[in-house]
Amino acid sequence: MAAAAELGSEELIDVFKALGNPARLQIMQWLKDPERHFGEWEPIADREEVGVCVTHIQAKTGLAQSTVSSYMSTLERAGLVRATRVGKWTHYRRDEGRLARLAEALTITI
Repeated sequence: MAAAAELGSEELIDVFKALGNPARLQIMQWLKDPERHFGEWEPIADREEVGVCVTHIQAKTGLAQSTVSSYMSTLERAGLVRATRVGKWTHYRRDEGRLARLAEALTITI
């Protein structure tokens, strides 16, 4: 991964596009504190270690499974979340290191 100062405009644009959708932005906010926002669902695996099950994200958003899968793929391609398979389920968590590098790049870029 490039240093923050080396993040390109295209990479930043991809992040902005991913976060430009209100539902994807909301999911990122929820994933910042998974116990608080997904505590009503019994975790399949440790939320801090592997993240939140996509079925729980889908249930919370009320969106179709295919829509949520597409949204999560967009966030993953932008480098904002990491996916981990646990059995047949995909779990997502924020990539805090990447988010910190992006925040630093923004202070340098803007």
